[in-house]
Amino acid sequence: MAVIFHENTQTFHIYNQYVSDILYIMQNGQIENLYYGRVINDKEDFSYLHEEVMRSQMSVCIPEPGLLSMHYVKQEYPVYGTGDYRSPALTIRQKNGSEIVDFKYESHEIFSGKRPLKGLPAVYTESGEEAETLEIKLHDSVINADLILSYTIFRDYPVIIRNARILHKGTAEIRLEGMMSASVEFPDMDYEMLQLSGAWGRERYIKTRKLEMGIQSIQSLCGTCSSAEQNPFLALKRPDTTEDAGEVFGFSLVYSGNFLAQVEVSTFDMTRVMIGIHEQGFSWELNCGEEFQTPEVVMVYSDKGLNGMSQTYHRLYRTRLMRGKWRDSARPILLNNWEATYFDFTEEKILQIAKKAKEVGVELFVLDDGWFGTRNDDYQGLGDWFVNTDKLPDGIAGLSRKIEEMGLKFGLWVELEMVNKNSDCYREHPDWLIGVPDRFESFARHQHVLDFSRPEVVDYIYDAITKILDESRISYIKWDMNRYMTEPFCRTEKPENQGKTMHKYILGVYDLYSRLTERYPEILFESCSSGGARFDPGLMYYTPQTWTSDDSDAGERQKIQYGTSLVYPIVSMGAHVSAVPNHQLFRKTPLSTRANVAYFGTFGYELDLNLLSEAEIEEVKEQICFMKKYRHLIQVEGDFYRIRSPFKGNETAWIVVSRDKTQAVAAFYQRLNKVNASWLRMNFKGLDEKMLYEVKWDDHILRAYGNELMYAGIPIDREALNKKGGDFASILYTLEAVQQ
Repeated sequence: MAVIFHENTQTFHIYNQYVSDILYIMQNGQIENLYYGRVINDKEDFSYLHEEVMRSQMSVCIPEPGLLSMHYVKQEYPVYGTGDYRSPALTIRQKNGSEIVDFKYESHEIFSGKRPLKGLPAVYTESGEEAETLEIKLHDSVINADLILSYTIFRDYPVIIRNARILHKGTAEIRLEGMMSASVEFPDMDYEMLQLSGAWGRERYIKTRKLEMGIQSIQSLCGTCSSAEQNPFLALKRPDTTEDAGEVFGFSLVYSGNFLAQVEVSTFDMTRVMIGIHEQGFSWELNCGEEFQTPEVVMVYSDKGLNGMSQTYHRLYRTRLMRGKWRDSARPILLNNWEATYFDFTEEKILQIAKKAKEVGVELFVLDDGWFGTRNDDYQGLGDWFVNTDKLPDGIAGLSRKIEEMGLKFGLWVELEMVNKNSDCYREHPDWLIGVPDRFESFARHQHVLDFSRPEVVDYIYDAITKILDESRISYIKWDMNRYMTEPFCRTEKPENQGKTMHKYILGVYDLYSRLTERYPEILFESCSSGGARFDPGLMYYTPQTWTSDDSDAGERQKIQYGTSLVYPIVSMGAHVSAVPNHQLFRKTPLSTRANVAYFGTFGYELDLNLLSEAEIEEVKEQICFMKKYRHLIQVEGDFYRIRSPFKGNETAWIVVSRDKTQAVAAFYQRLNKVNASWLRMNFKGLDEKMLYEVKWDDHILRAYGNELMYAGIPIDREALNKKGGDFASILYTLEAVQQ
């Protein structure tokens, strides 16, 4: 791992054993990217990688001694208006109306470790030896502002983390109209763009398209979250890249609000990737001494295919983005009452469900929506964080103690950022809503968004919820957020500051998360947003797991969890066994398959166990015993490999393998049954070729070497699938190394 500055050639080389990023200070003082990709040997001079020729319509910004045009240069942080006609990473409007800037190299600093970002979540280091950071300071003398570009490279990962910060020193105000976290340029366009797209109930489906000249992008303009429609991630992969071989470049934004991830291909086949806060609705005034910090983007390079990229993200995010007690801990097996009762419950009913959960081996009971205010439906009560004593006469404090006396931990659902108009909170503070005076305030799920850009609103919610937490025995919080922002407007801000509202809202959310997680370090926080609309790295910094989707159907969850695993570790995925017919799709799937999917996440149940048969209860007990035995491997210690894609065929398969290759758990899933079908095989991944394994599945035991299991595979018995129900049948495999 090294960050080297070659002063004679004005070149920076950021590299480790996996990846190189080479930057060059050009004649005009701006920064060019000469190379980003697989590691290459360091040397003094990489100037031959600069490409420049005379072209028609070329605007020259440096005439002597050599020609230089920004239109054809692989710029490190491009701006518009001085000869480059592509999209800029930075737009600053000045008092005279001009947006022309000229940030030139002034100095740089190289240091061990990585600095935190003020008010923003970020990947961190625990020792200076594991990472090194370069900060390049650029200066615009006309507006008297500094632009600091930051690069952190990790010793053990093919990762470079980037962010940008601007510090205004001038006397005249300036206004940021757009500021990306990073821009990266490639000399060719021979890539496919991969993204995670969807909607409620089908979040993070994998979508791939061939790059074409022009702009291709994804975005969120939802205000409150990164969205279920698009995830703040994209990757560029070579057309022949597979799960296990070939080049791929990943870009993951550590942010939970509006974002833009864009790929622009010029008519000279140059590819520019930019990612950061979306400029729509964003406008940030800076006065003298003020600064603005972008979120960071985690860039991963892999020459080992998509699995290689994913495993890098998984390890880095699990160990250097997640924090606290739960970072290195397997998660408790929980039961949530939502699909068992919805709003219709009493304390007696809750205790009956919890008692049955304890009998089968569940460790944590979670009380979902409906426990506060007048919350008997979704028309009322949000914002009133005091207990409904008609339902819970002894309050949350009393109920939590009764649950703990059973031998279970207790968890609680909240939706702190929202309010119903039928609530005491709204009646007392109608001006706390996000919305424009004299205009209709759109609602969703009969609720509105509290203005978390205002500190007094965040403080009020903090005080209300800490009162509940302080007087109760709570081990888990499910933090929901069920709507996007409309009519973005802060009622107390000046007109010129309205462009700050949506970003300040997210900073307010981060502030509340930070205060609560610091005050209650023992509590396991789970993020939720109508399912998976806030499944992003920004929230992962505060909550080590997220409810992956409200769609808990085992068949659909294979797609959702498969796509999510492209970036996010499986321990971050809330995954539960729910009732059948499924409450979203009304589909019946085998109880075994529902568990076989949910094992590969944070395992739990979303039903009333009292309604199951005795045979089903015995099966549930076996499932919980299995998860307790293997959860450390699955959630903490293992590497996840995707084997068969649900987006490409009728079957899905994946495996988790321990780092020392001695243990593994794998699953094969069939979607629809077939008549007189062709042969199928389960080919494993990630095993030690020379290691002898004992493989168990159903009633079978097989001893085979790793190379056999990976290359020859195990035939799938279709008759066994028929006996499991045919449609949506599955097979679970366990592998243990045999001492020879």
